[in-house]
Amino acid sequence: MKYWIAALLLSIGTIAQAGALQPLRAADIPALVASPAHGERLIALWALDCAYCEPNLRALARLQQAHAGTIELVTVATDDFTQRKAIEERLHTAGVEAWKAYAYADATPERMSYLLDSGWGGETPRVLVIRADGTRQGYSGELTEKQLRAITP
Repeated sequence: MKYWIAALLLSIGTIAQAGALQPLRAADIPALVASPAHGERLIALWALDCAYCEPNLRALARLQQAHAGTIELVTVATDDFTQRKAIEERLHTAGVEAWKAYAYADATPERMSYLLDSGWGGETPRVLVIRADGTRQGYSGELTEKQLRAITP
């Protein structure tokens, strides 16, 4: 019985953590962009002033839900963490507040972008697909159906 209670409490903590916006610092990026143990990690880079980011986030959420066992979705707002309230509101509006979410919390956002994806020019939306086999693919702009199909494992 004690085991089940402990497991429940730990899972509640994990669930609460998953949806809480966290600051992203340069030191955090190597772990974020490391290859997952299995499947794929999708890092959805977006910004508050991006018109195509919200539909892109919704499409990625649907994709992750359809492949919950193999796709991990992480959102990263390129806006400063000090805009936390606006970022959280946009995540809620897009229906992706339940996934891991980060916002830049470093004095050098250009460095953060480079560390996340050295081939990225900073345009949003941007999706970085990191596969367990170590391969990576970046997509800029609103994802097409063909691109979404190419992402799936």
